[in-house]
Amino acid sequence: MQLPKPLEQLAECLGRLPGIGRRSAQRLAFYILYLPQEEAAELANAVLRVHERVRQCSVCFGVTESDPCSVCSDPGRDHSRICVVEEVKDVVAIERTGEFQGVYHVLGGALSPLDGVGPEDLRIAELLERVKRSEVAEVILATNPNLAGEATTMYISKALKPRGVKVTRIAYGVPVGGDLEYADEVTLTRALQGRREM
Repeated sequence: MQLPKPLEQLAECLGRLPGIGRRSAQRLAFYILYLPQEEAAELANAVLRVHERVRQCSVCFGVTESDPCSVCSDPGRDHSRICVVEEVKDVVAIERTGEFQGVYHVLGGALSPLDGVGPEDLRIAELLERVKRSEVAEVILATNPNLAGEATTMYISKALKPRGVKVTRIAYGVPVGGDLEYADEVTLTRALQGRREM
């Protein structure tokens, strides 16, 4: 059966979203087709508003409606501590904990020479400039614990060492609720290395 052209185009657009395959895109398209008119309009308007109103913070490169963002412009935050993350979604995850009261720097990815991503493709130069022009006591590297994240951490750490700023790496290891027998050797090694006194 041939789908009507508008429905086919909607499914095609939805299929371009990360993690959405062809069949999922068709299911979503049919779901949207049968939404009440007001809900469909609300969804369409939300997509348009995101593109009209949300932009990048000129300080941390997170997303915001006003520049600088609410974190960078908050005098109550500790501006001497910068947490470096790969993507904006990492900021959201850390903010959810309520534990970190410093500021952020979003790199826009991780080093991956095989994928053609080098230091010039990330916001590493902006981080170095930010550290140079302000009173930064600590840079916390919170990249993902994978090959690309580790390479990024090592590169940034080496670049920051001569600047006299304290560079730390977030601890990682066994997840809460996880069983040791199912953890891989690298995870267990990192958990042992990151242990702390009780």
